[in-house]
Amino acid sequence: MLYDPSRPFGTADPTEAPRVIGQIGQTLDGRVATPTGKSLYINGRCALAHLHRLRAGVDAVVVGIGTVLADDPRLTVRLCDGASPVRVVIDPQGRIPAGARCLTDDAAPTLLLGGEGAGRVSVAADADGALSPAAILAALAGRGLRRVLIEGGPTTLSRFIAEGAVDELHVMVAPTIFGSGREGISLPPIDALDEALRPVTRPYLFEDGDVLFQCDLSRSRGGPDG
Repeated sequence: MLYDPSRPFGTADPTEAPRVIGQIGQTLDGRVATPTGKSLYINGRCALAHLHRLRAGVDAVVVGIGTVLADDPRLTVRLCDGASPVRVVIDPQGRIPAGARCLTDDAAPTLLLGGEGAGRVSVAADADGALSPAAILAALAGRGLRRVLIEGGPTTLSRFIAEGAVDELHVMVAPTIFGSGREGISLPPIDALDEALRPVTRPYLFEDGDVLFQCDLSRSRGGPDG
């Protein structure tokens, strides 16, 4: 099935719980970067335009500090109509460079989660020092940011999926095989096949060869017992 770029996504009733969309771009063998960390660009131009449409449909786009350090992304809407969302960086240890583009380009507001200092949003950390997805979403909802895109990196996205905090997952697969490199989604190990997540999934073929798998994870929202 060919993907229809006019299809709406990212909608949510502001009176209901936040709606969370996750996205990841990877190769056929599930790699998101080469062994040396190169990842721009695994997917093609159509996939990038799709990502920008996702950004245009949400209130906030969330990345971990590792993504900022590796790619220095702008996290703005440029390849489609629509406003850029609030940019949110998970940075509990205050590692973001002062010259990061998401801090200096004035294209959209940026929130820094965790750590101390002016302009930072306090979010409770788990015992391992990581910020809880539930606490992150609560902090964003308290600021009216209820439609949220978890854009990267794979560690951040995996944590949100593992805690049942993602409603819809977009997996963009490029017709490429690395054979090595950084893996994408990584969840706690399972023992039996019936423990695997089996979301209702729709595949879409993009004209330049990438395939999008749109996965409904809403039934797992709220954790393993949700």
